[in-house]
Amino acid sequence: MVCDQCGERDAVVHLTQIVENAVTQVHLCERCAAERGIETTVAEPKHPLGDFLQAVQQQAAQMPGDAARCAYCGTSIREFRASGRLGCARCYGAFEQSLRELLRRVHGSTKHDGWRYETRDPEIVTRTETLRDLRDQLQRAVSDEAFESAATLRDQIRGLE
Repeated sequence: MVCDQCGERDAVVHLTQIVENAVTQVHLCERCAAERGIETTVAEPKHPLGDFLQAVQQQAAQMPGDAARCAYCGTSIREFRASGRLGCARCYGAFEQSLRELLRRVHGSTKHDGWRYETRDPEIVTRTETLRDLRDQLQRAVSDEAFESAATLRDQIRGLE
């Protein structure tokens, strides 16, 4: 397709204009589009994530501790980074500094500050078990149509609740 303005070069810019409900198409070459102030070069968008990942990969390749090996099993820190698995329990001591740094980056700290498990109050546990047993007995009494014992069980449950 030839440029609509100069009629000499191939059109590379195709504009659709709408003026007062009238649609017109204009086909322009690069030079004529530039004269009208239309930018024809398309800049490639930068991807900061790709640049970041490339920098991390280069930094990891240049780390001096990559040659470190576990004296017991022979696993290297490079093998750990590739697989995500240590070779043995002694690797934790051999790679302590690298693992601390990894934990600090991933979790924000090298110290675990999570919740502590505490056993429940024995009185609450026995009360809960008693209520569960009474409800089971109540269910059996109702299914056996023993309504007098069911009423007694119901009253015991209400007393414990």
